[in-house]
Amino acid sequence: MQKAAIVGCGGIAAVHSAVLNDLPEVELIACADIRPERAASMAEQYHLHAYTSLEQMLDAEQIDVLHICTPHYLHVPMAQEAHRRGIHVFMEKPPAISRQQQQALFQLDDGGARVGVCFQNRYIDATKKLKSMLDSGETGRVLGVRGFVTWHRDAPYYIESGWRGKLETEGGGALINQSIHTLDLMNYFLGRPDSVEAICTNRHLKGVIEVEDTVDALIDYAGVPGIFYATTAYSVNSPVLIELACEKMTVRMEETEVTIRRPGQPAEHISYPSNCNLGKDYWGAGHYSCIEDFYHCLEKGLPFQNDLPSVRNTLDLMLSVYESAANGGKPIAL
Repeated sequence: MQKAAIVGCGGIAAVHSAVLNDLPEVELIACADIRPERAASMAEQYHLHAYTSLEQMLDAEQIDVLHICTPHYLHVPMAQEAHRRGIHVFMEKPPAISRQQQQALFQLDDGGARVGVCFQNRYIDATKKLKSMLDSGETGRVLGVRGFVTWHRDAPYYIESGWRGKLETEGGGALINQSIHTLDLMNYFLGRPDSVEAICTNRHLKGVIEVEDTVDALIDYAGVPGIFYATTAYSVNSPVLIELACEKMTVRMEETEVTIRRPGQPAEHISYPSNCNLGKDYWGAGHYSCIEDFYHCLEKGLPFQNDLPSVRNTLDLMLSVYESAANGGKPIAL
């Protein structure tokens, strides 16, 4: 039985707590948040011990796994503190918000306590379908890939949080917060890119946030062009689109829907159950499977699909997008 705790008791923590409460091999015993009312609310719901700081909780409890659901800038220092105490870490995205944090994070990947990252969309059925088709060679060679995220975030979303919209605490905007999962899937399908050139802009929240609400990038996957576009300036949260143009077919994924188009044949449509009864639909439906797999891998001593080495390419690409944008769209080699 693994004893778990959560630090950061906001919206995404509600998903983690619900999953942990349902897993038979896990006992959720404590939670912490600098807002005492948040910690108290979660503690009351699940009969936990509530704390107002991570250090207080770690000093008082015997914890096997810490779930980090705090603002972005705290992910790495909190992972370091837990790892120093021999506690496994399961962290929300992003893994880090700077090159300095990236370096510190990957120093933790040296045995002992393990670190997993919640890139949950790797676990949805539509992703598995595309991945299996690519790996088997059924699609033929990939000729191009595109990823589109058109969502909506308004001023209160940033202002009321106290940390979003600020470069120092969020690390960025539409890329690091909303569309990093899409960037991750493009890498998951095609592997490590060679270079990227990008532009980040603030289109609809000027004077409200100091981070980007729109980003577009051209990613070079060993000669295969990747087109990436994300914005939070749209009117609704539309389904995320990832499309792969391949030698034998074009494959499109829109959340739980997969469309396969082969030359001269009718389009094939595959619809998977969303199973999204946790959190918000645009978070994806993979949280349960991702968290469950992490604990299964801990129990069996198996490699975890979302360990630190597996997310390095995505983190490198994300940081390179920001570096390119900061240099007027100059290509950045990875």
